Amino acid sequence: MGSTVLSLRIDGELLDRLKGHAAKRGMSVQDYVVRTLIRDDFDERFKSAVDETEKFYGLSKPVT
Repeated sequence: MGSTVLSLRIDGELLDRLKGHAAKRGMSVQDYVVRTLIRDDFDERFKSAVDETEKFYGLSKPVT
């Protein structure tokens, strides 16, 4: 799998917060942001899969 460059401009205060979160985990800011995006993407895909499963089985209990 190849990689692509994503450049973004962020507020200095946000960058400082990201640096702090990354440092707590022993990560670079880049790795922290990428890992956060991957986790969020997984959460969305997992919720969609659960919703589809509930539709298939006719369950009406929503997942929160």
